[in-house]
Amino acid sequence: MMITAYKIGKKIIILDKEAANNLYFRHFYGKFHAIPKPKIPNIKRELELSPFDALYLMEKNIIKVLDEENKPLSIEDLEREFVKEYENFKEVYKVYKDFRDKGYIVKSGMKFGSTFTIYKLGPGLDHAPFLVHVLPYNEKLDPIEIIRAGRLSHSVRKKFVIAFVDPEKEKSQYYIFKWLM
Repeated sequence: MMITAYKIGKKIIILDKEAANNLYFRHFYGKFHAIPKPKIPNIKRELELSPFDALYLMEKNIIKVLDEENKPLSIEDLEREFVKEYENFKEVYKVYKDFRDKGYIVKSGMKFGSTFTIYKLGPGLDHAPFLVHVLPYNEKLDPIEIIRAGRLSHSVRKKFVIAFVDPEKEKSQYYIFKWLM
């Protein structure tokens, strides 16, 4: 059965609390309002999906998204909206999708100054081993930024990964940095 989500303003929300609970605790999609890392599995709240979660779940036919007038949005409609709101959305989404397809849990890395935090099991179950920062293919990387990111990732015991999408191969590529000290 497909889950219904609603685009309310710029947010994608699942109002069905049972479906929200199931989606979060099975695969760690989205976030519950005011609960950063839920540990008890009986939370019954609405779930807010990231743009990446929403698009991925639509592509997998797990959710459908309705607008504020209850009209269905297509994947293309949603992607167009996200491209307007999120810089470099298509490339970042390809990296997100690559990690999800490989079985990883992908969450925001904002608190670490990166694009994503990558978990093997999920928040609250393990510590994320990777911080991933997605860059446009042709963007120059400042060595000071590499050092800054490397020091931060080392202090929180995570590997720092720079990701980009090769425009010719349409494939995500990764460079992993390890702090040697």
